[in-house]
Amino acid sequence: MKISFIGGGNMARAIIGGLKQKGFNTADINVIELDAEKRAQLAQEFQVQTSEHLPSVSHSDVIILAVKPQQLRDLSIFLASLLKQQLIISIAAGIGCQALSRWLGGYDAIVRVMPNTPAQIQAGISGMYAAAGVSMEQREQANLLLSAAGATLWVDEESKIDAVTAISGSGPAYVFYFIEALEQAALELGLTAEQARALSLQTFAGASQLAAQSNATPATLRAQVTSKGGTTEQALRSMENAGVKQAIINAAHAAAARARELGELIGKD
Repeated sequence: MKISFIGGGNMARAIIGGLKQKGFNTADINVIELDAEKRAQLAQEFQVQTSEHLPSVSHSDVIILAVKPQQLRDLSIFLASLLKQQLIISIAAGIGCQALSRWLGGYDAIVRVMPNTPAQIQAGISGMYAAAGVSMEQREQANLLLSAAGATLWVDEESKIDAVTAISGSGPAYVFYFIEALEQAALELGLTAEQARALSLQTFAGASQLAAQSNATPATLRAQVTSKGGTTEQALRSMENAGVKQAIINAAHAAAARARELGELIGKD
């Protein structure tokens, strides 16, 4: 399988790094990147082929669009004449398959993906949707490539990608925000910066692993930590009184709404 990445940014690097770690022959990967310094770094670190010229993608089996959403329209219009039977994978946030297919001259062998930043350490999760023109073999190709960066999750309706964006796409920022708050609280309670960081990070990592490995629901696990009249109960009561849970839910809804809005705005042309 020969793969071309258009764009050599962080997410492209994450997927390429995962593929290399899994033993994929990186000489079969071509990265189109305008920045000469980035091209040199990619070639040195991953032993991939690099180019600044878009026509070099024409011999690929899979083309991964890893550019900013605002760049996708002009790129796709130019790319349309180079397509034969390649699978197009788009990781550009917000841009729907219908708009992308229109820009590609009606081409619809498209898989839309919403990855997230833990892909940089092969610990991400990618929400994926296949348009009507995607064959079963191409679906398996897409799954193979994205699983190099972590877990994959397929949705049966493209509109659900907005929900994926709100939960897992933006989700790492919510987690980092909570870690920031725990670290700040630890400092205010007299711990050093090093102690605050160690306690906050390991607590989050350990709790996440426990939830992933347990058959119990998060609500049950929370109850197991919460003794009546104890410290945890007092902390949770404070959060409930401050509306923390509902604020998080509202934030996810706001992110999903913004994802829809951006998709409609950029994809209307």
